[in-house]
Amino acid sequence: MRIVMMATGDIALPSFVALKEEGMLVGLVTQPDKPAGRHRQLTAPRIKHYAQEFGIPVLQPENVRTPEALAAVRVLEPDLIVVMAYGQILSQEVIDVPKIACINAHASLLPRHRGASCIQAAIEAGDDETGITILHVVKKLDAGDIICRAAIPLRGTETAEDLHDTLAKLAPRPLMEAIHAIEHGTAERTPQDEEVTTYAPKLQRSNSCIDWTQPALQVARKIRAYYPWPGSFTFYPSVKSGSDKTIKLFPPVDVFTNISKPLDACPGMVLEANASGLIISCGGVHGGAIRISTLQPPGARKMNVESFFAGHSILPGMILGLASPPGQTH
Repeated sequence: MRIVMMATGDIALPSFVALKEEGMLVGLVTQPDKPAGRHRQLTAPRIKHYAQEFGIPVLQPENVRTPEALAAVRVLEPDLIVVMAYGQILSQEVIDVPKIACINAHASLLPRHRGASCIQAAIEAGDDETGITILHVVKKLDAGDIICRAAIPLRGTETAEDLHDTLAKLAPRPLMEAIHAIEHGTAERTPQDEEVTTYAPKLQRSNSCIDWTQPALQVARKIRAYYPWPGSFTFYPSVKSGSDKTIKLFPPVDVFTNISKPLDACPGMVLEANASGLIISCGGVHGGAIRISTLQPPGARKMNVESFFAGHSILPGMILGLASPPGQTH
């Protein structure tokens, strides 16, 4: 079985290694090197380094749908194309290149959470389980027939970083199961139920601002789901400057659903501020509260609240959130 893998994200690395060890890989198609970091240094996807180490040919087209890119993939004569976190939309011409099939390893239990932010969506939605789905690629996003799935339970404490790494390690098992079934002509094809489909679009930094009117459990899920990217932030009234400042919030997050609040408590109000963390009211009087113990003020490193209080001030009774445009006082 000659397999070309189309992958860019680190979640695909264990699957790439598994395919190499099976002696099936004849090529890698990945995204072009891109500027990264503070100095915008041109950086290759990690999976490219793995391929070069293994002597696997690498293609990095700006657009895999161009005639030149298609011709380069066809030269590899794949029986199967395996797609995982590649980062480009495939045309029907690309899908039709392999002799047998083009399949995808997707990090959710389809048809739930189609789309780019499937890992974050499972956490933010409070799902009881998630997993890896191996499916046939069609032009419609993540809508092809399912070959097989592998599920894992969610504890309700994972960050997106944790879950990404867990699913990366899980993926080779169902992927190899699907490939061997395809090879022996025993692979199943189960159409997805469009009635229960959900979508998880690509996240933007603009999604990162915390909405304190949501219940505490939902706020905590978002902070876990958006770590490490795009992160979570809120605004606080700076006593020194008299203007609103952004502050990043990090897991772990403690949730208090039955906490006693002052009658005037409102979403975003700081109920306690001490060395153990900030306890912040969510969703009004009955929406519970969360405790955050790790913060990052503007222009500084990530720190615990004790270090934060050494140079900044957040006091009980303060209201967090964008109560006025940045640069204006409350």
